[in-house]
Amino acid sequence: MKKTLTVLVAAGALLGAAGCSAAPPLSNEETCARIQSVGAGPTSNSDKTGMIRLANRLRPIEATAAEELTAPLHSIIEFLDESAKPTPDSGKLGELQSQYAAAGQTLNEVCGAGGQ
Repeated sequence: MKKTLTVLVAAGALLGAAGCSAAPPLSNEETCARIQSVGAGPTSNSDKTGMIRLANRLRPIEATAAEELTAPLHSIIEFLDESAKPTPDSGKLGELQSQYAAAGQTLNEVCGAGGQ
């Protein structure tokens, strides 16, 4: 009985792990559409709460984003996370600012002006 139970538990674990495999990356167009839907939402990133909400809405997109857009999304999320801290590290924020600006430019190039 113990052996049967062990085999069933192991089989269940394998099936569960197979069901949790990562989703294939989205195309640039699909990633851009998801980013634009987040940007069109009611979130305002001008205050700390808005920054946290925006970062949290971008995290699932980053997980399945097109390869070209993963790094820019990560930079944006890092900047928003640091900015939303009660006492942001000004040195780190300065470093992240240039990455944030470059990420925004990349997103504009890939997703902008209807050129998806």
